Amino acid sequence: MIQQRAATTAASHAQTQAVVPALALRRTLLARGPGRYSRADLRGDALAALVTAVVALPLNIALAIALGLRPEAGIASAIVAGVVAPLLGGSRHQITGPTAVLVVILTPVSLQYGLAGLAVASMGAGLILMAMALLRLGRFIEFIPLPVTTAFTAGIGVTIALLQVKDFFGLTALSGPPPTDFIARCASLAQGLQAKFGLAIATPSWSTFDELAIALLTLIVLVLWQRLKTHVPGPLVALPIAALAAWLGQRTLSGFAVDTIASRFGTPAAPHGIPRWVLTLKWPWNEPGPIVDGVARASDLGTNQAVTTLLSTCFGIAMLGAIATLLSAVVADGLTGKRHEPNTELFGLGVANMLTPLIGGFAVTGAIARTVTSIRAGATSPLACVLHAALLSAGVLAAAPAIGTLPMAAMAALLVFVARGMIQTDQLAFLLRHAPRADALVLVICLALTVLVNMPTAVSAGVVLAAMLFMQRMAASSRLVLVGAEHPAFSQPVPKGLVIYDVGGPLFFGAAGRAMATLEQVGTGVRAVILDMTDVPQIDATALVSLDAVATRLAQRGTLVVLAGARGDVLATINRAGWLARDGLLVVGSVEAGVEVCRAALE
Repeated sequence: MIQQRAATTAASHAQTQAVVPALALRRTLLARGPGRYSRADLRGDALAALVTAVVALPLNIALAIALGLRPEAGIASAIVAGVVAPLLGGSRHQITGPTAVLVVILTPVSLQYGLAGLAVASMGAGLILMAMALLRLGRFIEFIPLPVTTAFTAGIGVTIALLQVKDFFGLTALSGPPPTDFIARCASLAQGLQAKFGLAIATPSWSTFDELAIALLTLIVLVLWQRLKTHVPGPLVALPIAALAAWLGQRTLSGFAVDTIASRFGTPAAPHGIPRWVLTLKWPWNEPGPIVDGVARASDLGTNQAVTTLLSTCFGIAMLGAIATLLSAVVADGLTGKRHEPNTELFGLGVANMLTPLIGGFAVTGAIARTVTSIRAGATSPLACVLHAALLSAGVLAAAPAIGTLPMAAMAALLVFVARGMIQTDQLAFLLRHAPRADALVLVICLALTVLVNMPTAVSAGVVLAAMLFMQRMAASSRLVLVGAEHPAFSQPVPKGLVIYDVGGPLFFGAAGRAMATLEQVGTGVRAVILDMTDVPQIDATALVSLDAVATRLAQRGTLVVLAGARGDVLATINRAGWLARDGLLVVGSVEAGVEVCRAALE
């Protein structure tokens, strides 16, 4: 009965690890009994969707603008991802859409290859995410250590804030796309600040400080509103105040003028800067290239440089998107007591990233802030995300004129506020002060690469450093120690010429060489060696080959090698290697049995 129950549990666990499309939706809507979906749940989802849509609408617009795209690209991405990801995913409460996490990795591609490059990179990332899900790699994302994720988040926050300096201060002298290099970008911003504010002290005027005043007003309202701890979203208060202040300033102050969404993105077809219908089927390779001085240039995606850049970007988007999405799902689980399925969640995210470029969108991930907002507003199922996407579409139809009045400086301040929340100074200080030196060094390296180089390089380096750190610590936990009379096997006299080694920890390529080197130092008077493998949970191919070579050399010297206490996967690996019927090497169930075998052989 116990074995049958264990087999059933294992089968159930394996099923949850596999990709089951729409798993979260099935668990919610098809539930039976007291916990089944009700009208009250639907009302909770509808209210949560309304609150989340209010928060998400200006943020989606701001993120698209930060990438150098038109505002509707962010809204279209949120609508499609908000429908596809929750319907196919494995989290009941995840809100998926454009996020600040991906701005840093997408901005260089947008500046160099335009929306066409973004679309291709997003679809490539979608394919990688789907492959990760089908290969059941979702759980491995959890092994990326905290210093790496903290460094990514802080570096992204710094870079996002730096990207908003132009609109925050109204640096109209900076024309064309900003430099992708960090040092060159800082130099360009310094020149722009000097050009605008160099003579401001001598000849102050509203034309110099108008954008900055609106940006500071927005930022102050966002910070103060956050301290009130009210359920009303801060952007819903700060952005209308900024728009009203800009309108009053233009009518009462001489020389006061600020750039708005309508003035920057307005066209004869969309005078408010945003068309009333944003979902239009498009082929990614037909999308425009980078926009320079208001003109879209052709995007050459066929060069070797473009292919190399886009491939590395695809990997970076997939890894960063997987980390952000599963982290958001874990946060949602902690707030609700539910459990998400990581591989199914990655599959839904991959499909969403495949589809968003077809309507002019770009890559998306799970959004922690919007997910938490939705849960606190009463969300109970994936329908909350779907309804939030529908309300975004309705909001564009109804509120396009009002959205067009939002100042660009206020949108920049909103992203600066988001970036400020991403730089967790308390956690950074704690890790740098108290974490092991290796962890602190990894944090500093990943943070520097994120800010100074680029996000794909930082992601790749972070994954490699995390793996190396893990292997180094696992290797340090492995041991092969000669034991003396304190071993339980020595309760009875042990024949002369027998030694016992206690093997502990996993034996893999990082530790096999050191352990086998210790074993090879066995003296010439030793005629039998017992390896106590009771505490060995895993053994890999490298350790297997190394142990085989040492056993062969000892057998040539007339020394018997006995493996005692191996169990589970280790015993199965030894069995597959054919060691159960090999000359010069014996496999027994315990150290005591090994001692008896050696006594008989030696006597």
